[in-house]
Order: sequence, then C-alpha cells, then structure tokens
Amino acid sequence: MAGLTIRPAGAGDADALAALLLPVFRAGETYTFDRDIGPEEAVALWTAPEKTVFVVEDEAGRVLGSYYIRPNQGGGGAHVCNCGFVTSADAQGRGLARAMLAHSLEEARAQGYRAMQFNFVVETNTRAIAIWQKAGFEVVGRLPGAFHHPTEGYVDALVMYRTLV
Repeated sequence: MAGLTIRPAGAGDADALAALLLPVFRAGETYTFDRDIGPEEAVALWTAPEKTVFVVEDEAGRVLGSYYIRPNQGGGGAHVCNCGFVTSADAQGRGLARAMLAHSLEEARAQGYRAMQFNFVVETNTRAIAIWQKAGFEVVGRLPGAFHHPTEGYVDALVMYRTLV
C-alpha cells in the first residue's frame, strides 16, 4: 500500500490505538478480550511490556492499523514469536494487513526469532486466514468450538505456524 509508514508505537499513540482497538474488541469476532473492555485497559493489553508494538499511518498521519510482536513462550520456546494485528474498518481490503505481515516477518527475523505462530485464529476470519496462508503459514492445529462468535455461535480456532529461517 503506497504512502504508508510503519513505525514503533509511542506513548502519544494511546488515543489512536484505543480508537483502533475498541471497535474490534467490542465486536467480539476475532479476539478473546472482554467485549466491554475500556480504552485504557485495551491499550494496556495491546502494549504490554513484553510486546514490541508498531502502528501504520497514512500520508495524513492517521493511524490505520497496528500490530505487536512478542515471544510466544518463554525459555525453550522463546525463539518462536507471536503477533496480533488490527486494522481500522475504513482501511480493510486495501492491503494493510499484508503490509503489516511483511513488516512483522522482517522484524521477527531482525529480533532473532526462528518461527512465527498464531495461537488462536478464529475460523470465521477467512480474510486473515487467506493472507496468512498466502504468506506461507500452515494450519498446524484446530481447537474445536474454542471461540464463541457473537453471531456464528461456537466456531473453531486455528493454530497457524511458519518458520522464518
């Protein structure tokens, strides 16, 4: 997507992050956070100390998306990272998720990770699943009925994985 800047998030991005995160979390369709989450709590969860957080801005400086990267596990599993992605509704379908994924794969390698794993991809999130699979992620696990979708009922969650080396 032309005209995008992906940069580390800072303290001054809290309001923009809250505006981005709250509609997604409250919709309850892709993340397991409490749908009644408040703005401060949402930002605190997204920017927890173990996470490196990035924001995506357009030419006008509007934050259109964000992602975080963190170790998926500690100790012997710390070489595998995990990421979370969120895109504003008005930027969906414009290549933002693909741009963030490409950036996150580069960032993961730069941070020394050997693989990336998505622990809980809701099966109804077909757009994300297609993007991840096109980028080489494989479904390595299925958690039957693990997510209670607000309109689809109990649906499966997928574990997706790809190596980086």
